[in-house]
Amino acid sequence: MTADMMNLGNELAAIEQVGVKLLHFDVMDGVFAPMLTLGPPFIKSVKTPMFKDVHLMIDDPVEKLPGYVAAGADMITVHVESTRHIHRALQLLKTAKNANEAERGLLRGVALNPGTPLASLDPLLDEVDIVFLLAVNPGWSGQSFIEKTIDRFCSLKATIIESGKPIRTGLDGGITKDNIERIARLGADVIVTGSAVFDGKAPAENAKFMLEAVRRISGEFRGHNT
Repeated sequence: MTADMMNLGNELAAIEQVGVKLLHFDVMDGVFAPMLTLGPPFIKSVKTPMFKDVHLMIDDPVEKLPGYVAAGADMITVHVESTRHIHRALQLLKTAKNANEAERGLLRGVALNPGTPLASLDPLLDEVDIVFLLAVNPGWSGQSFIEKTIDRFCSLKATIIESGKPIRTGLDGGITKDNIERIARLGADVIVTGSAVFDGKAPAENAKFMLEAVRRISGEFRGHNT
């Protein structure tokens, strides 16, 4: 959403070269989220070895899921708030075949808006591979990180540990060069950042800065564990 669409190929090649492994697509329909962004044809047209992480901020996603699977998504994340049939959506994704590499499977994600109680995850823990907490209200880039997300994330981690399930975690929204180290210390498996990288000036340098910050914090954790 924040990349230069007229120069997208070059920008993606630049961040790939510095070590970015995952490309996050923000899909908005102008209903669930106020902006209208992109859909399956665009995702399919992006040729990249990077892992395609598709975040669906759309209303009633169930019937639209096959289109995103066919477009080459490696992971699809749906919002708890976007449908009355969130369990059905996750079950459909469980049977879907990865269009890039069928034997690899498709990762299933669920996302929660800042105002959604974590308790809504309880009936879904058997059906997800990763849970994303949004640290901003979905709709546009450049918003500030909501500080309450830190407490929510700690509670989420505790819930997952208690469940004993191998569920990954992600944080999305308001993550910048100024707060990346603090956010990295929370221990999320995936950190989504947009405008901090795609600023129209130096995406490769920005991506390298963010990656190095995360690796530095990860190194500290490994040192403490040993």
